[in-house]
Amino acid sequence: MGNARKMKIAAFMAVVMLAGSVPVISGATSTQDQLDAAQHERDELEQQHQETTDKLDGLKEEQKTLTGELNALNRQLTEISEHLEELEGQIRDKQQEIEEIRAALEAAREKEAWQYECMKVHIQMMYEQGDSMYLEALLSVGSLADFLNFNEYFEQLTSYNQKLFEEYAANREYIEGEESRLLQEMAQLEQLELEAEAEKSKVSGLIGQTSRVIAKYSDQIEDAEAQARAYEAEIKEKEKDIEYLKKKIAEEKALSQAAANAAWRDISEVTFAESDKWLLANIIYCEAGGEPYAGKLAVGAVVINRVLSSRYPDTVEGVIYQKSQFSPVASGRLGLALGSNKANADCYRAAEEAMSGMTNVGNCLYFRTPVPGLTGINIGGHVFY
Repeated sequence: MGNARKMKIAAFMAVVMLAGSVPVISGATSTQDQLDAAQHERDELEQQHQETTDKLDGLKEEQKTLTGELNALNRQLTEISEHLEELEGQIRDKQQEIEEIRAALEAAREKEAWQYECMKVHIQMMYEQGDSMYLEALLSVGSLADFLNFNEYFEQLTSYNQKLFEEYAANREYIEGEESRLLQEMAQLEQLELEAEAEKSKVSGLIGQTSRVIAKYSDQIEDAEAQARAYEAEIKEKEKDIEYLKKKIAEEKALSQAAANAAWRDISEVTFAESDKWLLANIIYCEAGGEPYAGKLAVGAVVINRVLSSRYPDTVEGVIYQKSQFSPVASGRLGLALGSNKANADCYRAAEEAMSGMTNVGNCLYFRTPVPGLTGINIGGHVFY
């Protein structure tokens, strides 16, 4: 290996040893990229899981509140139903009292009418016969004592009839007053019953509405719980992916360290095939077509560094087509570029200079988009290490 190249490599090795070697497969789909993506997805899933859990807690709290309200409504409905039963009992009792008072009133009216008819007959007889019957009766008595007794009897009979009529009239008036009072109380009870029925209907409606809302919350809670379980399952799977990728990166670190400590060939020991420049120029185009020239040369230098390292294939074709190393190979972009020779003049120039042993990244074997914690040589949109 030339002295100038050895000095560049030694200087770069000092940088790498200070920064730490974190091997990442070149290209956008490197192991580190996959790990970063997996961790990002895991973080998003955990955030979504937390949001779902918070939502679930809120739904359960709302459901708990509504359940408390529903229980209160049910208690209220029970009280109203019991009050209704009490009112209905009072109405039945009042109806019975009204029926009894009406029967008593009817009997009083009949007695009053009978007594009234008796008095009318008595008065009529006295009017038609004048005082002769009364006088004859008085004259027929045998003594003064009998006369006085007979006269007192007629007076008492008349007074009794008058008193009885007045009692019947007073009793009828009392019964009519009782009937009026009972009918008024009956109307009040019926009004209370209507109000209680309306309140019962209102509370029943609220119970139905609250029950439907609770059922809706139950459905939402069930959906949220299912979503939370799904997130938990996804997080577990993502954790498995992360663990796998961490192990893979650990393996790549070991490979990187081994490559750094392995034997290196001098560029003069490499025999390039006629197609190598064409192949190298197009992989440079795929990986750094939009980068400045320094970025294109750096990508070409990484490929040639691998050719020079004993840890990698010893040909440009072998390095580029090594399994899972360059993402444009796996994605098919390189094949498309080669098919129409997309590489421009700068890509070919970078390929020629890299194949001549020129490097602006020392003996870097990897490059990727920058990530926190990874240091190296930053050129364009890549970090080389």
